[in-house]
Amino acid sequence: MGKALAVIVVIAAVVAAAVLLTRTDRAPDAGGADATGGAPTAAAGTLTIAWAQWAPSEVLEKMAKEWGKTNNVTVKLTQIPWSDYADKIFTDVFTGKSATYDIVVGDSQWLGKGADEGHYADVTDFVTALPNLKEYGKSALAYFCEYPTGSGKYFAAPCETDALGFSYRKDLFEDAKEQAAFKAKFNRDLAVPTTWQELRDVAGFFQRPDQNLYGVALFTNSGGYDAVTMGFQSVMWAWGGAYCDPATYKVDGVLNSAKGVQALEFYTELCQNCTPPGSTNYYHSECLKAFQTGQVAMAVNYFALMPLLVDEKMNKFAKSTGYFACPKGPEGRFASLGGQGLSIIKYAKPEQQELAKKFIAWFLQTDQQKRWALNPGCFSANTEALKGDAFLKAAPFNQAFADSLPLLRDFYNLPEHAQLLESTQKNWNGAIVGTISPQAAMDAIAKDHETILRKAGRLK
Repeated sequence: MGKALAVIVVIAAVVAAAVLLTRTDRAPDAGGADATGGAPTAAAGTLTIAWAQWAPSEVLEKMAKEWGKTNNVTVKLTQIPWSDYADKIFTDVFTGKSATYDIVVGDSQWLGKGADEGHYADVTDFVTALPNLKEYGKSALAYFCEYPTGSGKYFAAPCETDALGFSYRKDLFEDAKEQAAFKAKFNRDLAVPTTWQELRDVAGFFQRPDQNLYGVALFTNSGGYDAVTMGFQSVMWAWGGAYCDPATYKVDGVLNSAKGVQALEFYTELCQNCTPPGSTNYYHSECLKAFQTGQVAMAVNYFALMPLLVDEKMNKFAKSTGYFACPKGPEGRFASLGGQGLSIIKYAKPEQQELAKKFIAWFLQTDQQKRWALNPGCFSANTEALKGDAFLKAAPFNQAFADSLPLLRDFYNLPEHAQLLESTQKNWNGAIVGTISPQAAMDAIAKDHETILRKAGRLK
């Protein structure tokens, strides 16, 4: 994911307008002479940044302008509606080879396109020289900064880091009668699930159509950009499945292995038996609504959207909502990554690229990342920024996010990601709705992906 460009339009607008509180005014100073590695220079110029229109970009703009004021730089951050963001950047910047923006905050899945097609500047030397680089989560760096993954080459620096996680109804989980009934049935306490099987048991326990209460809301949609793909892949990895052999790009026998098929069988059964009726088209907004209205006991979503669950005007269960990271499976614990990285546009003039590096270096300082992370919905990949009471108390879901950072993995970030995604979306949703078996779905994806990767010259 991450991410999910052009799908958070309504949600992001609500977050920006009504929920997320900008708290940079409580944080340390924007930095003095050493904020750019040297004394501020007169008339240092203008820095232009593009990002999607939502609350985190409001926070980034405020912080960037503070840095600019200190260093005599005019900062212009253009916020583009999520529905238009990808098209705008691909058309104006990538196709048009435009230097309109010095920095683009790009989706993780754009990384391959930006790097391979020469739109993003190679910032390997810059990123690897950052004095606090070791503080940043390896998974976040690998999936939305490094390309190809494992190459040690960087075309972005961390900006917004996100992860898939769960909310749950503490009022149900802590109810004495519910606890007694659950223990009588499963011979264990009703508690936050730590494994996918435990989540299945809890979801099944709360599946009560006669009470209009259902177990869990999950990502299932085939048309919502990457919905079912982001929802299922966390399970696939937890069962020991994988998209391909990363050394050869061989897919057949890897994606559709016994482990991969068993994972899809589990997810399909969970979706068919423990979710609300009509939930085969769920993504962000549907999962939020199902939870906010009390229809489900648990719901999956990205942490960046969970401020919507804290607002009592939008979630009547706000005071009794808890949060947890994705549970583990037979072979590990993983969470779908979300987020965007700061990429410097290669068409920008050399002096503009250097100015961009100065801002990014300042933004990535540990103190600035702590400031960033104090804003609900703004998440850092800097592990030091996620420690301490200040961050953990800033939002009720922050601990669960911190638990998720080491679990992150992502879909392909190759230039062919849209074609690869089309097949997983179609076939995994097909398995959930019952038009194709899990085995047939995995076989179909393996065939499609090998065709795409072979045409791209990756699979020999």
